[in-house]
Amino acid sequence: MKPSLQLRVGQSLSMTPQLQQAIRLLQLSSLELQAEIQEALESNPLLEVEEDYDYDAPEVGARNNNDDSREISSLDNRDIPEDLPVDSQWEDTYDHQPSNPSSSSNNSDGDFDREGQDGSSDSLQQHLLWQMRLTPFTDAEQAIATTIIDSIEDDGYLKCTMEDVQLSLGEELADIELDEIETVLHRIQHFDPVGVGARDLRECLLIQLRVYDVAALQHIDLLTELIDKHLDTLAKRDYAAIKRALKVSDDELTELVRSIQLLNPRPGSAIQTDNTEYIVPDVYAKKINGRWQLSLNPDNAPRLQIADHYAQLINRADSSAENTYLKNNLQEARWFLKSLQSRNETLIKVTEAIVERQRDFLDHGEEAMRPLVLADIAEAVEMHESTISRVTTRKYLHTPRGIFELKFFFSSHVGTESGGECSATAIRAIIKKLVAAENPRKPLSDSKIADILGEQGINVARRTIAKYRETLMIAPSNERKRLV
Repeated sequence: MKPSLQLRVGQSLSMTPQLQQAIRLLQLSSLELQAEIQEALESNPLLEVEEDYDYDAPEVGARNNNDDSREISSLDNRDIPEDLPVDSQWEDTYDHQPSNPSSSSNNSDGDFDREGQDGSSDSLQQHLLWQMRLTPFTDAEQAIATTIIDSIEDDGYLKCTMEDVQLSLGEELADIELDEIETVLHRIQHFDPVGVGARDLRECLLIQLRVYDVAALQHIDLLTELIDKHLDTLAKRDYAAIKRALKVSDDELTELVRSIQLLNPRPGSAIQTDNTEYIVPDVYAKKINGRWQLSLNPDNAPRLQIADHYAQLINRADSSAENTYLKNNLQEARWFLKSLQSRNETLIKVTEAIVERQRDFLDHGEEAMRPLVLADIAEAVEMHESTISRVTTRKYLHTPRGIFELKFFFSSHVGTESGGECSATAIRAIIKKLVAAENPRKPLSDSKIADILGEQGINVARRTIAKYRETLMIAPSNERKRLV
């Protein structure tokens, strides 16, 4: 086989580090962006915060969604070139999503500190162990109690058997009988919160019924019988069967159900360990003189600029290591500022297009939400759908109706008899409104809700209603039935 030369013409796509940086900044949340900016400030001496910038100025980052002439910028552009050397577009990127792992640690040492190092409350296990140390247990009983507490789930229930606890005690306590383990468990079940360590809902409610001040509860015997023998029937809302079994009237059964509702079916939920996470909006929407205006949140990122002191030290003709270091950092600082500017401009541009199409929602609520997909916004702003997806993920818009992720404004649609479209969000809002106004004695079935929507010209199948109802965490009609 003879060697030969061939000439081929083709196209290849590659991304410069600068474009990769711009895309990565685009998909960061506000908290991740703050961390990225802080890291850049610490690593690059050519970047600094503009100290004399007035963040309270009314026109900073402001934009009217009907006026495209205003320029959006929260950066200092004095040393930023007009175009960075790139050889691909926004949408030519990777699918990497930055992770934000959270970690937690439990401090279960022998001290009696009731607060964690981060100021949060103890976990359920820590709370129970603290009470165990204050209880006159023998060494063997304390070992049993520790094993039981370690096996209790976050909702407060003990999912393992007494045999499992016995096997977990080890050889040193191999002679412990099941009755001894059961005795220790009963003492733990009277810890705070009462009912913790119960093995099922029936046991949990009965423990609370015995411990709490039953003098305040009427018909204690009927309550005990209802929980002990008819809890499954109560869960099915078969009130007629319960009335026949207990020989009670509607009013008496109503009073029994209300008394049961005073008990806590998930005692472990009383001990909260999750830290509250606050959402910081990226864009504000305000209606001024009948027109919706947008502004970036200035608190999300400080206003940056090139450090003039170091920039003036650069000698263009000098190739020393120090000068090369300053030149490289100057170029990186320019790229970083340009990437931040591009991120802000893209975010406000996309948000403006969304607000323009969802004005009815901002004015009238969820029932007025219009159908919207990524392709609609991508076409309006002349960007790729992948770019719109990155911009709208973990970015939040503050409106008079609340704070919403930009993804919230996108929804599928169903057809109407008039040939129009109704968004899934609007349908869910209608379902929620209908259920809230229904007769509790005769709740609306999925088929009935579909018929009501059909009368309004919205054609939705019963199974679609069931799907939307489940996303709203609304129980089926048989489980929503009430006595009053």
